[in-house]
Amino acid sequence: MALDFADRELPGGLILRVRREQDAGALAAAYQRNRGHLAPWDPTRTEDFFTEAGQLAQTRELLALREMDAALPLVIAEGDQIAGGFTLSQLVRGAFQSANVGYWLDRDHVGRGLASAALSTLVDAARDDYGLHRLQAATLLANHASQSVLTRAGFERIGVAPNYLNIAGRWQDHVLFQRILHD
Repeated sequence: MALDFADRELPGGLILRVRREQDAGALAAAYQRNRGHLAPWDPTRTEDFFTEAGQLAQTRELLALREMDAALPLVIAEGDQIAGGFTLSQLVRGAFQSANVGYWLDRDHVGRGLASAALSTLVDAARDDYGLHRLQAATLLANHASQSVLTRAGFERIGVAPNYLNIAGRWQDHVLFQRILHD
């Protein structure tokens, strides 16, 4: 059963909504436009990732996970353009009731509070709509902007994981954050 998510308005009239197959072209354009901006924070990408076909394939994979109640892929839409993405992934039910949070923003939207607003909206949905108990996020040690976004959204730092993810072509340490959604 797919996770439901109604469109939600963010500051500046942008919309946080479920990613759709029709977004493939706009996603490819956004990733091409932000290639240099995102490269230090992302895994090394194949050239196919930056194409409409590559984004369509990735979107289909994420939507299939959504149908299995394992992920919630969202985009920040600005008209017919994509200004960012937020994803709940590795959603685990049972005794854990937890998910990972990942996100990115278009370089032209950084520093405007958009990431904080979108993350706050996603936290509310995770707690109120999906009944999750915990969210986790990880940032590179030097990604102070993302760490600030997480802290403002009520996440707390829980430690550093050595060689946690392969980012920008090498295994890198990450700061781990969590937010407990229920007392």
